[in-house]
Amino acid sequence: MTVAPISGRISAAPSELLHDEILAPQFRYEAEHLLPWYIAIEKVLALEYGRMGTVPAELVSRIGRVLSGVTAERISASRTGNMSDIAFALERFLEDHLDVTVPGWHADRSRNDLQSCAQLMFGREQLLDTAEHLLALARTVHRVAGDHLDTPMPGYTHLQSAQIITPGFYLSAVCEQAVHSMNRLLATYDGIDRCPLGAGAMAGQELPWDRNRMARLLGFREAGPHALTAVASRDWALEITAEFALLGAALSRFVTDLMTWGGSEYGFIELPDELSGISAAMPQKRNYPVLERIRGRTAHLSAFHLDLVLGQRNTSYSNSVEVSKEAGTHLLAACTTTRSVLRLLGSVLDDVRFDEARMLRVCEREYLGGFTLANLLTLDEGVPWRRAQVIAGRYIVAATARGLAPRDVAPDLLRETALEAGFALTDPGGALTAAFDVRANLRRKTSSGSAHPGAVRELLAGQAVRLDELATGCEQRRDRVRDALAGIDQRLGL
Repeated sequence: MTVAPISGRISAAPSELLHDEILAPQFRYEAEHLLPWYIAIEKVLALEYGRMGTVPAELVSRIGRVLSGVTAERISASRTGNMSDIAFALERFLEDHLDVTVPGWHADRSRNDLQSCAQLMFGREQLLDTAEHLLALARTVHRVAGDHLDTPMPGYTHLQSAQIITPGFYLSAVCEQAVHSMNRLLATYDGIDRCPLGAGAMAGQELPWDRNRMARLLGFREAGPHALTAVASRDWALEITAEFALLGAALSRFVTDLMTWGGSEYGFIELPDELSGISAAMPQKRNYPVLERIRGRTAHLSAFHLDLVLGQRNTSYSNSVEVSKEAGTHLLAACTTTRSVLRLLGSVLDDVRFDEARMLRVCEREYLGGFTLANLLTLDEGVPWRRAQVIAGRYIVAATARGLAPRDVAPDLLRETALEAGFALTDPGGALTAAFDVRANLRRKTSSGSAHPGAVRELLAGQAVRLDELATGCEQRRDRVRDALAGIDQRLGL
């Protein structure tokens, strides 16, 4: 079978196997996800050809009009017509729909920077979409946190009950992580916001292309300064998936706590029926498989990142299909999975109900004021800190052995314990009452960022400001690209 004259080097069309296994699926993927970017780039090329005088000015608008008519339904992979390559398909579409020949069209051009630019524009949009999903999750978490500033719950270290916190305090940590990750995502966006167009195959081009002008027309901050880096590097994909993997690791830890709190031994949270599951065999069970799904999907984010890393590792530093296409096979999956995790977790936190009475009972059952008791023995009774820790610990052991709950104040027992250690206490009852009052204990924290309701309220206020700033940042970046792309058609007179 003779191939249409695209290249003089190869005279046979791609084999059916190559077409069916590689070229056609790649074509369909790019037609579905990258076509708008390819069209925008081709329009900018038309404008630049017009500026350089390579294409007559009267034809530039006509080229733009034809390109505006390209849709995924109007182009298709063809072994003989375009070698099942979307760049060649666009060339052929233009040739077929113009009634004149334009010799200068695509002069001094390469597919390498064209593909690199389209892929980066797609990745840039995916990154911004994901950042906006993360922003939505952060706002949900922020709202729920504000509803639980005064609700005591046990906090755990080393999986053991440790200190009194609140759901608001805990969720403000989730919000803080979201803000941190948002900052990193937008920093990544800005770091990759360099246009590859005009870099050519690897060493630059021969016509006087204005690369910064083309970059601005496509909504980029600037042109990539190095031609080889522009077409060889796919670091931007690694950076995006690295951020998703880091975010997934953090979210998996938060979800693990939710899974623990939702277990029957804890019973701190409950999800509505719409987010719950059942056991096929045990009618008493109420399961939360949605949490298992979320945590399971965060593992994919690390796997997707590693897949992209291994796809690029040990390849030569130049443009190659292995890096530009095969290594990025799961980039879209990484983006969509991240957004799925964020939507699902947002739904869970939007509908979660905390069992305040049960959490309070656990706080009252556990000796969570041990740290406070040691502090009081040091600050009010003059007991050296480490010795105060010993006295407090021995008191808790003795009280537990007697079956006393934390609220069962036993000043004589504390006095006796202290005397055994060589210290006479003036007010053991006051120390015990202050240490093991659950709500008072929560408010004893005075440092910024603590679990004190006032400190959490202050933290949430600052987070609200930062979330608004991040939302503005997302909008500004999106508007810049949207306005730039709209300006292309205006310049073409369309």
